[in-house]
Amino acid sequence: MLELGIRQAIAAGVERVVVVTGHEAEQVEAVLPALAQKCSVTVEARRVADWSRPNGWSVLAGAEAIEADYLLMMADHIFSRPILTELVRQGGASRGVTLAIDRRVDSPLVDPDDATWVRTSRSGRIRAIGKSLTDFDAVDCGAFLATRELAAAISEAISSGLPGTLSDGMQWLADRGRAQTMDIGDAWWIDVDDAQMHRLAEAMVETELPEVYRPVHGRAGFRDLLVGAPASQFM
Repeated sequence: MLELGIRQAIAAGVERVVVVTGHEAEQVEAVLPALAQKCSVTVEARRVADWSRPNGWSVLAGAEAIEADYLLMMADHIFSRPILTELVRQGGASRGVTLAIDRRVDSPLVDPDDATWVRTSRSGRIRAIGKSLTDFDAVDCGAFLATRELAAAISEAISSGLPGTLSDGMQWLADRGRAQTMDIGDAWWIDVDDAQMHRLAEAMVETELPEVYRPVHGRAGFRDLLVGAPASQFM
């Protein structure tokens, strides 16, 4: 999964990868040098102090290594190239963060018990985000184009007494009009959270993602990737 995530990012123009490790960190970090050589990309690890904390803490750990805007991906999510390339194109300094969303909330590829739901405005700004939302019109795909505002927002949320989830930071930005969405349309993605989804991903990835194993020409060369490791499983 980690190699696939790196190759997806390379296809979107990424040249440097920061992997945030926590659970079984030593095992994950041990494979990174070989992955860097195999994928011809710079890969470095940042370890979160306490992997049992919410995922926003992992973003904070990784963001310390990044100066400019960056692509943020969950390590157990798979995306077709149009999602990441368009996210890189649309995001920027005029937005604190841009989140890839899917309007197909009833898709069989979406696990309603695990999904993070999003409610948007007519202009595509995020109004509300979270797993417990009951009034929503999209699902969070797990890919973001973030500025330094995202880490700052997570820190502000923690300071206010919130646990520090990524959604806490996203909501902080949304409340200030700084969280925008990018609708993926009919593009393909999947969140590989269990054995069933893993089998489905294996069956679909060759047809949905043939580009990730082809050389990429004309890479953008100015984006960083921050990969967030799942707390309780290998990537």
